[in-house]
Amino acid sequence: MKPVHQTANAVVQTKKPTIWLQMKKNYSAYLFLLPKLILFIAFIAIPVVWAFIISFQEYKIFGSEWAGLDNYIKVFKSDAFYDALGNTFLFTVVTVPFNVISALIIASLIHPLGKLSQSFFRGAFYLPTVTSMVIVAMVWRWMYNYDFGLFNYVLGWFGMEPLNWLGQSSSALWALIIMQCLIPFGVGIILYLASMGSISHSLYEAATIDGANSFQKWYRITLPLLKPSTLYLVLLSTIGSFQVFTQIIMMTGGGPGTATETLVHLIYKTGFRDFEFGFAAAQSVVLFFIILLFSIIQFRLLRYDD
Repeated sequence: MKPVHQTANAVVQTKKPTIWLQMKKNYSAYLFLLPKLILFIAFIAIPVVWAFIISFQEYKIFGSEWAGLDNYIKVFKSDAFYDALGNTFLFTVVTVPFNVISALIIASLIHPLGKLSQSFFRGAFYLPTVTSMVIVAMVWRWMYNYDFGLFNYVLGWFGMEPLNWLGQSSSALWALIIMQCLIPFGVGIILYLASMGSISHSLYEAATIDGANSFQKWYRITLPLLKPSTLYLVLLSTIGSFQVFTQIIMMTGGGPGTATETLVHLIYKTGFRDFEFGFAAAQSVVLFFIILLFSIIQFRLLRYDD
């Protein structure tokens, strides 16, 4: 009888050729994936690694100098960074729960409808997602205009004075938050509808036999089974909120003062206005770890058992 370790080695040796045979058998699939892999390496992987490297340098186009941790120390001593972090944190804390909860409610209202109605509402709510944020920001900038904007026009109906929505520190950031909240979270609605459609009807039939009403079935069956989708959407929305940029540069430019300055806009200004590329890279690395920390916390809070 062969020793156990020899048997285990034999199993491992028989598995290795199998993996290579499978790859060889499906080589055409890997060839189709190769262009995407090359683009990923060239435009994402290499720039990320390079940004991490230059975050330790006083980077210049010619003659960069090694700076060690100086850029990171500068980041944590920067008042502008903490202002931008506070604004970004407030933007995220308000918009993420609102977007996810509103997507869940809208999807729950659409799901009982017929197929034709569902298709119509899917398209209607997903349309803003495929619209360029530049166009959306321009429309909202017009609505916030002090002289002829839609919002001040409505305030005039009630005899109220016009409000300088984007021109004063007390309201500028909240104006951007309101804008983000009122744009439908199309991806979330579509994903929730797909997840609801995959839930077995037998669960609802059993709940009906037990005397559960519609709200109880939604709360006790639908909501718990949507946890994986909720986790994904919370992560996706959080990352997007921490990286908010287009609305800022199109509508306020980070002003007035630093009232609407966000982390990504600050990184952009540091790198492409002040040409402090090493400092901007260090800010980017810190932002990465902030998002990573939030993601870990969300995984812990929203984790689920299969």
